[in-house]
Amino acid sequence: MENNQSCIRVFADKVQIDNCKEILQTNEKAFTQLSGLLALAGNEVRLKILFLLEEENELCPCDLSDILGMSIPAVSQHLRKLKDGNVIQGRREGQTIFYSLKQEQLTILRPFFKHIMNNSEKETV
Repeated sequence: MENNQSCIRVFADKVQIDNCKEILQTNEKAFTQLSGLLALAGNEVRLKILFLLEEENELCPCDLSDILGMSIPAVSQHLRKLKDGNVIQGRREGQTIFYSLKQEQLTILRPFFKHIMNNSEKETV
């Protein structure tokens, strides 16, 4: 069986194809940033952490541990990945570090969180 990769359409819209390529190329950095954020948020625990940080503004690992029913080291591993991915930031107060979402990430994530809240409201009605 031959592996034919060509399109079978009769006429290609060269302008459309060129425009789409240009849009992708122009926005390459944004696609890279968003795909990295979505890859990190694709883990259910990390998504819950991000949601909680959006709801509460900032939380410490102990708070997250209690809320999620996980060990502090397990929560800390997720926080480290989010921090390394430039999604969250930490603020030290004494020996406690409080984590919060970076504003630029919050702008991207807020519509997803709105969707979660809208679904929970529909289920309670």
